[in-house]
Amino acid sequence: MGWFKRLKDGIQTASRNKKEAPEGLWHQCPRCKEASTMKELRASFHKCPKCNFHNRIGAFDYFELIYDEEQFALLFEELRSKDVLNFVDLKPYPDRLTEAYKKNKVSDAITVAVGAVDGEGLVVAAMDFKFIGGSMGSVVGERISKAIDYCIEQRLPLLIISKTGGARMMEAAFSLMQMAKTSAKLTRLAKAKLPFFSLLTDPTTGGVTASFAMLGDVNFAEPEALIGFAGPRVIKETIKKELPEGFQTSEFLLEHGFLDFIIDRKDLKTRLSEMIVLFKHAQVGV
Repeated sequence: MGWFKRLKDGIQTASRNKKEAPEGLWHQCPRCKEASTMKELRASFHKCPKCNFHNRIGAFDYFELIYDEEQFALLFEELRSKDVLNFVDLKPYPDRLTEAYKKNKVSDAITVAVGAVDGEGLVVAAMDFKFIGGSMGSVVGERISKAIDYCIEQRLPLLIISKTGGARMMEAAFSLMQMAKTSAKLTRLAKAKLPFFSLLTDPTTGGVTASFAMLGDVNFAEPEALIGFAGPRVIKETIKKELPEGFQTSEFLLEHGFLDFIIDRKDLKTRLSEMIVLFKHAQVGV
């Protein structure tokens, strides 16, 4: 009789009757661990039905949530990122871009659309964290710049939804220049007396926070969003002090005057509609 030795513990045999749940059918909440179907999650605005945790969503999810009958037109899709520096880290920048295009249905870290919110026109520029960490490169800056020009030409308000890790490392100083470019361009929108709404979502960090994300006529955020410029370790080492618990959450920023309000995603469209009408009436009175 031959002998054998088990090399790994916990080896299990497959059962013919065992049925695996189809991939993409279920979602487990990162916070409370409650399982819900994807249908239930979509019905609750991509929030946990049990604890209301706001899961990260992409640009098209916001467009469908905000615009009337989910109808909108995309703008400036012809703009594409270029590798002007021949940048290579673990892989060449063009390879990273190709990989990002394959994995996502967006063409860069920000997507611009125009449509109606309760009948009122609105341009929305929504960032997507899945595209190279939502990093701000030259295309992000140029799309925001062109979105501002479009708003001025069409007399429309602008909403930017930030979800980003900051400036895009692979574009070096070119990405940092977008901070000044977008900030300066927003002054044109202000001079045209058109409102700029800034929605900060999880996470909003780095050069985006240090530029357009905090320059809105109204700055607001989703619950429990991580919002900051530098990471906690860098700040702690710089100021040589212990940091308050949760100091980079939207709730902490609201308490200390950096935000106007926090919005539950289910109320986003209604609140946007109210603000658009409010600013519209204010313009008439000017």
